[in-house]
Amino acid sequence: MDFGFNADQEMLRATARKFLENECPSEFVRARMAEDAGFTPEFWTKLAEQGWLGLVYPEAYGGAGLGFVDLTVLMEEMGRAVMPGPFFSTLLGGLAILEAGSDAQKKEWLTKIAGGEARVTLAWTEPNARWDAAGVTTTAKASGGGFTLSGTKLFVPDAHVAQALVVVARTREGKNPEEGVSLFVVPTNARGVSVKLLPTMDQTRKLSEVKLSDVSVPASALIGQKDSGWAPLARVVERATVALCAEMCGGAQKVLDMTTEYAKIRIAFGKPIGSYQGVKHKAADMLVDVENAKSLTYYAAWAVDEKVPEAALAASMAKAYTSDAFRKVSGAGIQLHGGIGFTWEHDLHLYFKRAKSSEATFGDATYHRERVAQLINL
Repeated sequence: MDFGFNADQEMLRATARKFLENECPSEFVRARMAEDAGFTPEFWTKLAEQGWLGLVYPEAYGGAGLGFVDLTVLMEEMGRAVMPGPFFSTLLGGLAILEAGSDAQKKEWLTKIAGGEARVTLAWTEPNARWDAAGVTTTAKASGGGFTLSGTKLFVPDAHVAQALVVVARTREGKNPEEGVSLFVVPTNARGVSVKLLPTMDQTRKLSEVKLSDVSVPASALIGQKDSGWAPLARVVERATVALCAEMCGGAQKVLDMTTEYAKIRIAFGKPIGSYQGVKHKAADMLVDVENAKSLTYYAAWAVDEKVPEAALAASMAKAYTSDAFRKVSGAGIQLHGGIGFTWEHDLHLYFKRAKSSEATFGDATYHRERVAQLINL
């Protein structure tokens, strides 16, 4: 295992940072926050031209064929910029198709995603707000050679701008909740699909409610094996959780950078506030949180990339720690900035809100600590 990034990965980081500094400044982020779409077609096209929309997809489907550690580097830089838009949600949908889809489904959807022609999101969570298989109550019943889907999906990222949804539905009741779960590709313009945009605290991340009212899909809409969708979904969520941790690390690092820079130039009682011990201790704690979060996330990225047995454990350890770390670091950053840190004009609240939304996504620290305990048989 190599704990460092190679030259290509460092070049990707430098390229991404320069691109996002030019194309995704604070003014761009705030403008997208005020809009329902949350992105512009021009910006989406530029992401496609960079090759980032298909970064981890095979070259046969128009992707770059890179690994998950490369994606981690990119997500970290996107987190630094609090990049808005449906990149992460489309990654979720694309990974589900990559993991369980047929060659025809991959060719149809991954090629479009990589080229910037389509956005696909994952419709998984429901009003019960559970992250386990027991939370899947949306039904998919066989009918007329296809399936009829009924149910409500809540907090679906960017469903309002997606061309298709990967819907997690129950095709039969099993002895345990993980049996009988299946995945389906459902176009958002299909009859019976209604999408309602929800108000969110983190305005850079748009969430929707999706209602499926007797939505008919053909048999070809089924992704993978019927009744066996939970295992591939779990692997997708594992990868997506690590990618989210990387984004959180990037955001936390940016907050630390902003705070230390401010502590050098803010004068109080004739001296920079960074010279006072109380401020130094806070900043040191922030640094420890950021570095620990990065170490756990980089290890988890390597683990899922190499498909090692402890990948699930590594992903939950990273999410448990990083969820707390980003929230604490962004909160401490606001405190050390003082009054200006609380203002709308300052960018710190963007990071604090992203920290809170990311903390809850895929389960908070408490959920993942419990999962770690189960995985090590405590």
